[in-house]
Amino acid sequence: MKQSFSIFLAFKYLKPKRSFLSVVTLLSLTGVMLGVAVLIVVLSVMTGFDETWREKILSFNAHVKVTEYGGVIHQPDTLMKAIAKVDGITGAAPNLEGLVFIQAGDNVHTPMLRGIDPELERTVSKVPDSIVKGDFSVGYGQIVIGRDLALRLGLDLGDKLLVYSPQNFVSQDELRLPEELTVSGIFDVGMWEFDANVVLTSLFTARSIFNVEQGVHNIQIMIDEPMKAPLIAHQLQKGLGPYFDVRSWIDLNRQMFTALQTEKNMMFFLLIFITIVAAFGITNTLITLTVQKTHEIGLLKALGFANRRIVGIFLWIGMVQGVIGTGLGLGLGLLALKYRNELLNFISSQFRVDLLPKELYQLSQIPAHTTTSDVVTVCATVLVICTLAGLVPAWRAARLEPVEALRNE
Repeated sequence: MKQSFSIFLAFKYLKPKRSFLSVVTLLSLTGVMLGVAVLIVVLSVMTGFDETWREKILSFNAHVKVTEYGGVIHQPDTLMKAIAKVDGITGAAPNLEGLVFIQAGDNVHTPMLRGIDPELERTVSKVPDSIVKGDFSVGYGQIVIGRDLALRLGLDLGDKLLVYSPQNFVSQDELRLPEELTVSGIFDVGMWEFDANVVLTSLFTARSIFNVEQGVHNIQIMIDEPMKAPLIAHQLQKGLGPYFDVRSWIDLNRQMFTALQTEKNMMFFLLIFITIVAAFGITNTLITLTVQKTHEIGLLKALGFANRRIVGIFLWIGMVQGVIGTGLGLGLGLLALKYRNELLNFISSQFRVDLLPKELYQLSQIPAHTTTSDVVTVCATVLVICTLAGLVPAWRAARLEPVEALRNE
């Protein structure tokens, strides 16, 4: 009964006599609401970036990559037969890759060239299914390029370009001419890093460009469950021996994903200060309230109301404000996430500013994914902060002596 009476007084003190809600309380709730909304939006967008990059990376690259120390795998067929015996592997394809210089007219670019087997490549990559113009054809003298690279160099189907490899400039006794290739297809995987910086041709053409007489640089492997890639990589490493280096897509991109997680944690740490500032507003409101209610507090203590019950009143006020502000902030954050791309396009068109450059973020729209763990973490943290905001005024109210409180009134 006493506890319920503390809650009753908490709601009574929240509502002034002449208005539904005081201005100071309204400002405090607004601060909490904005803090929660910003946290939800930022954490959801960061999670969206992480998941989108994982998806894009796996749509272009295989789950496991096998290389041989020394640079070239001289017997790829034998190695692929051994790889095919491992459970969970759904595809494997040989690959020659290296940095090249591409010249189209007066335009020059330096993408990564991959020499592939077109049939086996379909088992490890989604590029064959991402052709937006032409065909996935890498026959003799043909090359497949990304959409962004085609726009940058002004290329279209049937256009020719010159491909130089670093080997063209290494030998002093031999002059090697560039390869002239014809654009047979244009792909778009939706990630600028790949669409602008990777080109595909046949293994035969790549061997000529890189001056590799036999073998491949690596073998790309696809497995049925991407998250099992480290386990499959470890199993392959044990089976293939010390002369081979086996790495999963997680190992190859660990630095980027670690940076994303660190950035997400830092954003949460920095943005939580918005809520802490709002909590100071709650504290200020409750301190003012203790001054206004000095007589009532003194009367309650004179009637035998325990100090912990007095403290409970102000903690309940802080918690109630936290619950209301958190609820409003959660709704505002989810609403902002729903219309995030419309808002992005509106700001970009009105102010003529590119807020999401593809060259930097490799995406044309803002990705977002709101997880239950992020929502629970934000809401629980904010509620604890808002509840603790009532400690100082609660301690001040509990220290009031009944006689002094009634006399001052």
